[in-house]
Amino acid sequence: MILQMLVEAWRAMGANRLRTFLTMLGMVIGVGAVVMMLAIGQGAQYSVDQSISSMGSNLFIILSGSSTSGGLRMGSGATPTLTVADSQAIAELPEISAVAPAVPGVAQIVYGSNNWSTSVYGTTPAYLTVRNWTIAEGYPFTDSDVRSATRVALIGKTVAQNLFGEEDPVNKTIRIKQSPYLVVGVLGAKGQSLDGRDQDDTILIPVTTAQRKLFGTQFQGTVRFIMAQAASSDRMKVAERDMTDLLRQRHHIQEGAENDFSVRNLTALANTAAQATRVMSIMLGAIASISLLVGGIGIMNIMLVSVTERTREIGIRVAIGARQRDILTQFLMEAIFISISGCTIGVLIGVGGAFLVNRLAEIAVVITVASIVMAFLVAAGVGVFFGYYPARKAARLKPIEALRYQ
Repeated sequence: MILQMLVEAWRAMGANRLRTFLTMLGMVIGVGAVVMMLAIGQGAQYSVDQSISSMGSNLFIILSGSSTSGGLRMGSGATPTLTVADSQAIAELPEISAVAPAVPGVAQIVYGSNNWSTSVYGTTPAYLTVRNWTIAEGYPFTDSDVRSATRVALIGKTVAQNLFGEEDPVNKTIRIKQSPYLVVGVLGAKGQSLDGRDQDDTILIPVTTAQRKLFGTQFQGTVRFIMAQAASSDRMKVAERDMTDLLRQRHHIQEGAENDFSVRNLTALANTAAQATRVMSIMLGAIASISLLVGGIGIMNIMLVSVTERTREIGIRVAIGARQRDILTQFLMEAIFISISGCTIGVLIGVGGAFLVNRLAEIAVVITVASIVMAFLVAAGVGVFFGYYPARKAARLKPIEALRYQ
């Protein structure tokens, strides 16, 4: 019975090919737009998620305090109020799993006839744990290197490419501010950060080496900032409170006085960016879904015209024994057939358009089975919803009036 109705639906569509195609076009455009917009939105969300995961999990950054000079207030980090000893004390808190102090700077790096200006961070081996950073080649420097202020370096992928090209950098000597440093390893690739900065354009050296031999410090043992990783996401608030209380105690800050440091929850900032991307993805899908609504209205209009044109045919069917539900099902099948056919073509166009955007604009796109299945279900739902009224109108026609219709 259903197969026969499908055949009848196909014949009815074939009888007016141009009209059927124009009716189907609304669904093609709607589904294609939904699939492509969802692919772009999910691609943007994927890029943000990758940036967040590359940054590390459950992260805090503790910045040294601000200062006032000549009536001018300087920003965070202007006054060296944090020390390596502070980071060691923070590491003993039960809510903290890893801590790494940092002394950042910029330096010109030279290898042979090549040179490159990049960011240099003096830090400890725990920095790799805090930032969830792997070693692609070689090995990391150790706590022994930190104690001895050894001239060793870990270089990022970007630095390795610009200084060494295809040559293996491990165990080669580079010059940082005219001083020789042994490259002990190459960091794994991380790509861009949320602010667009190339995370692979960096060099890591022992924090004591940066303090004593490279950048120098006005006060012995001070660092620019400290990065800390909480043991779990649900202990972030407790960890922030305990770090603040500990540093206030260590810095002898009186009750009611302002902190000479600031604690920032990097994970919360990253999650805010991810939430904004998710909202954008939903908005793109919602805007594209309007096309589906327009396509559904087109189906209803054409089906109403079809009912009018086939009034005598309906009267004959009823006269020879067709029931109301048979007529209803027949016209619903035609509406769904148009919807699903348009959806199939629309999915192909949407997938092709998404890959074209990826190729031409170099924007990440993610096409999931769930989005395609959803498009099919929505298309079928639109066909049923907008096809029901014309089908019901056809089913309720009285046979005598239908046969008399000219």
